[in-house]
Amino acid sequence: MRRSPAPPLKGQDRPTPGAAAPWFTQALVRMRRHFWLKTFGFTAFMSLFFIAYFHILRQPAYAVTLMPLTTVDRLIGFQPLALPVYLSLWFYVGIAPMLLRQVRELIVYSMWMTALCVAGLAVFYFWPTAAPPHSVDLAKYPAFAVLQGVDAAGNAFPSLHVATAVFTAGWVDHLLRELRAGRAMRILNWSWLLLISYSTLAIKQHVLLDLIAGWAFGLAFVLPSLAWRSRNEHA
Repeated sequence: MRRSPAPPLKGQDRPTPGAAAPWFTQALVRMRRHFWLKTFGFTAFMSLFFIAYFHILRQPAYAVTLMPLTTVDRLIGFQPLALPVYLSLWFYVGIAPMLLRQVRELIVYSMWMTALCVAGLAVFYFWPTAAPPHSVDLAKYPAFAVLQGVDAAGNAFPSLHVATAVFTAGWVDHLLRELRAGRAMRILNWSWLLLISYSTLAIKQHVLLDLIAGWAFGLAFVLPSLAWRSRNEHA
């Protein structure tokens, strides 16, 4: 004979029917969906971006303009320990697409990110800029030799490093709220963005004006992209 389930002990709560899984469990489920499409798509996107980036860096339409230093730039000294934070962008920008569930969402997200990058590359082509040279002897910091080969100090204004980080932060915040991840994770997300932004100044890849323009550029694309998503979610 089948026994009825024992009643809960005093002080114990009954499980809530249909209770949502913890946010990190939901996040893992989302990451597994279309995993290989996301992985290979992201790799292809980054490869195409860098091909275009270096082509424009080497063959700009006009003479390169050196960006002016501000008082803030002079106050912030060279800080080699900021390099890992700077490089963390290449992991950070992959978080938002990994948290998307549907192929259609991935396509739309990629279109907005592509529009941001193409607009930035167009500025670099028609108004090439570079961070002013600094007196730091990079021979003392071998890791920076690799950085100069991957992300030279040209193509400075606006900072696409910052712009893509701002775009990513906006989407990650939106998706964390969708997952009900809590305030701590959202603070971590925005703190990561601020650290990446600061790192561009601390390793002398950009100046303050590049950073400010990068923020403006990122906001100009992330705000309408999220507004589009919100309208379509409630359609």
